[in-house]
Amino acid sequence: MNERLSETELETWRSVVSAKTRLLERLDHELQQRSNLSLTDYEILTVLSESPRKRIRMSELADRVLVSRSRLTYRIDRLTQLGFVDREECADDRRGLFALLSDDGAAMLEAATPHHVRDVRTWFLDSLDPGELEVLASIMSRIDAKLSVN
Repeated sequence: MNERLSETELETWRSVVSAKTRLLERLDHELQQRSNLSLTDYEILTVLSESPRKRIRMSELADRVLVSRSRLTYRIDRLTQLGFVDREECADDRRGLFALLSDDGAAMLEAATPHHVRDVRTWFLDSLDPGELEVLASIMSRIDAKLSVN
């Protein structure tokens, strides 16, 4: 196995890293400017809004949002202070906690979503034609699946 990347592989890898970093920074900046939410906060509120009864175990939420449990606790503390999330103890597991989307959190998510969707279109989707979008979705799904099992 060759230990070095070819010129094309290296160029591709560097552009993926650069584009991902710049895209996430831009989306995070735009969200914070408009709604005082970080991209992680937005993801947390979105996962909660899509969960049955608008609640989910903290451990599952950390897995779904792809953050460490300590980072999630910090974000949930902030969202609780803002009134967007409540905590609820698990009846069947004293150590377990649920995060619960509040009415204010649902309203904030609803207000932030149109702007965020527009930003995703502007900074990402508008750069791809439909065929490229399908190919990219396929590629990223394969990479994500491979990484999810390890």
